Amino acid sequence: MFRLIFPAKCVLCGQLLQRNETDLCHSCRENTEKFTKSKHNISFVAHWTALWYYKENVRKSIQRFKFCRKRHYANTYGRLLAMKLAGSLAEDADILSWVPVSGLRKLHRGYDQSQLLCQAIGKELGIPVTPVLKKIRHTPPQSSLRDASQRRANISGAYKVLQPRELAGKRILLIDDVITTGATGSECARVLLTAGAKQVFLAAIAAAQHDKK
Repeated sequence: MFRLIFPAKCVLCGQLLQRNETDLCHSCRENTEKFTKSKHNISFVAHWTALWYYKENVRKSIQRFKFCRKRHYANTYGRLLAMKLAGSLAEDADILSWVPVSGLRKLHRGYDQSQLLCQAIGKELGIPVTPVLKKIRHTPPQSSLRDASQRRANISGAYKVLQPRELAGKRILLIDDVITTGATGSECARVLLTAGAKQVFLAAIAAAQHDKK
């Protein structure tokens, strides 16, 4: 009955799903380019991955998730990303957490999209989610800055570690929505390693398409 009143749609293209389809329509599941590997290294991050490349329907979907209150998309993204992380980064990590937005942005948006995503992943994998970072300085959106050096400067000193004693010697898996230059993930990893963490991994819904191996 619920599905008759609120028919499920593909989170990428918005098409109505058929009875035998879940989360994604057949076309998007088959044709959306999956993230494989990248030559792009992120400083201080031991390893990173994503579901897709940040372009076309993926870009539009994430923008709806972040700016159009499509918070329920987190469940679909979380299920798919959990499947990719199971048996790899999820098993290697001691702590599952996320890259937080500023308090001002969360107030304006009504939610922290990466926190929702992280919670969905934790639920799928049966792993508790632990907050490890707080954004202490509101910054302009990284997407508004084209230059990599500007992005690094913009995010420098913006994060504070919560309960550093609990992170000593731990491997942390951080969840974010999009990885572009990696400046945000790098800064988060840097402060976590400085606080005593052993390694930091990073995973996201999508990543910019740098040169592939």
